Amino acid sequence: MPAETFLLVDGENIDATLGGSLLGRRPAPEERPRWERVLTHASAVWDQPARGLFFLNGSNHLPMSFVQALTALDFRPVLLSGPPDTKVVDVAIQKTLAALAEREDGGDVLLASHDGDFAPQLAALLADERRRVGVVGFRELVSGQLQELDGLELFDLEDDVGAFTVALPRVRIIPIDRFDPWTLLG
Repeated sequence: MPAETFLLVDGENIDATLGGSLLGRRPAPEERPRWERVLTHASAVWDQPARGLFFLNGSNHLPMSFVQALTALDFRPVLLSGPPDTKVVDVAIQKTLAALAEREDGGDVLLASHDGDFAPQLAALLADERRRVGVVGFRELVSGQLQELDGLELFDLEDDVGAFTVALPRVRIIPIDRFDPWTLLG
C-alpha cells in the first residue's frame, strides 16, 4: 500500500480556539481556515497523498452546507452523536489514532487540534519509528502535553500552513529568520 498522510481535524477545537482564544468572538467567514489549504499542506509536508477526516459533533444542529463544502474539498466528514456528557469528537479521534497505531502498513498522521487529551495516542504513534506525526494548530496555544512529545512536528496553522486569507490578531514569539519589520510599519 502506498504511503499516505492521515489528516484528522478536530473541528470543534480549532473553531473554539480561534474564536475564544484569539478573536474573543465568533470568527467572521474570512477569518476561518481555508481547509483546502490545510489538506494541500498535509500532502506537501511529507510529499505524499493525504486523506482528510473532519470530525464534527452532529448531536445538535449541523450546517449541511458546511458538510457539503468539506466533501467538495475532498475531506470525509465524520458526523458523530452521543450523550451530552461525552466529548464525541475527542472519543472518535482517540479511537482513530489508536486504530492507526495498530495498522500494519503504518501511515503518517497530522492532527489539527490543540488538545492535550490526544497525547497518549500520539505518543503511541511516535513510538513507531516508521511514522511521522505532527500537530497543526496555533503554535502558542498547542497543549504543553503535546509540545513535550519527542519527535512530534508542530505546524502553525497561520504561519506554516497559510490557512488564512487575513492576518489574525495574534501575540506570539517570532523566530528571527521569519521576522518581517514591514508587518509593523504597514
